[in-house]
Amino acid sequence: MEFVKAKTILTRVKNGNEWYGVDYNMNLYRGCSHGCIYCDSRSDCYHIENFDIVKGKENMLNILENELCKKRIKGVVGIGAMSDTYNPMEIKYKQTRGALQLISKYNFGVSIDTKSDLILRDIDLLKEINSKNSVIIKFTITTPDDKLSKIIEPNVCVSSKRLEAIKTLNDNGIFAGIMMNPVLPFITDKEEDIKKLVSLASKYEAKFIHTYMGMTLRENQRAYYFDKLDEFFPGLKDKYIKNYGDKYNCLVPNYKNIYKVFTDECNKYGILYKMNEIIKAYKKENTNCEQITFF
Repeated sequence: MEFVKAKTILTRVKNGNEWYGVDYNMNLYRGCSHGCIYCDSRSDCYHIENFDIVKGKENMLNILENELCKKRIKGVVGIGAMSDTYNPMEIKYKQTRGALQLISKYNFGVSIDTKSDLILRDIDLLKEINSKNSVIIKFTITTPDDKLSKIIEPNVCVSSKRLEAIKTLNDNGIFAGIMMNPVLPFITDKEEDIKKLVSLASKYEAKFIHTYMGMTLRENQRAYYFDKLDEFFPGLKDKYIKNYGDKYNCLVPNYKNIYKVFTDECNKYGILYKMNEIIKAYKKENTNCEQITFF
């Protein structure tokens, strides 16, 4: 694996209460090998060349420890927003496991986005962190159909494996649920599929499902996505162009009705779906305190 230079790892988040209560954010790898056809991180604005090739960061754990030990706010650290931190390279290099050890050492919480059941390797550390601060694990699941998931997310474990991982995490006292994002117009937005996914979420004891019922398209990401539509869903690209043109936010057709179907199903099974309620449910009290100094 190629390693790139990094000056900093941890960044302060200004609007964390609007997105899972995250106080800090970090990405331990650059690029992602999952091959998801819709990934927004391919966009030019993120300046990641050869996105499908995973790169590490030089001296990452030393930089991270230096930053963590200086932070006065022992808040929640978000991992994996730009690229999945549990990519295949993590098996060998264990940058994520090393970061979790430091997060535990300095009493921070953690919020992880992933599509990989490799996270189960680190249950011991997640439980350790959870005993001192807040932990939330968010599995991206876009479809209840394993065959479809292998088309739109080809290089990662199928949806059923992610659901099993959610069950295992919750059985171990780790607050875990689903990000049903994105919802791909004309592909994963069928009413019956939405209902099936919520039903499966209940079966596998997911604590929450959050969705914005759409996807984003911009720059080269749009071109990549359209190429994949031509490859796997012939004729669908023209439908996107007709309905969305060059829009960035692409909500599913009949958005209000589909979202009501989703919320009705969540209410039926007692699954959280509102961001403020998800944050309130997983966050422990008094974890955003300042570090006391005696000098």
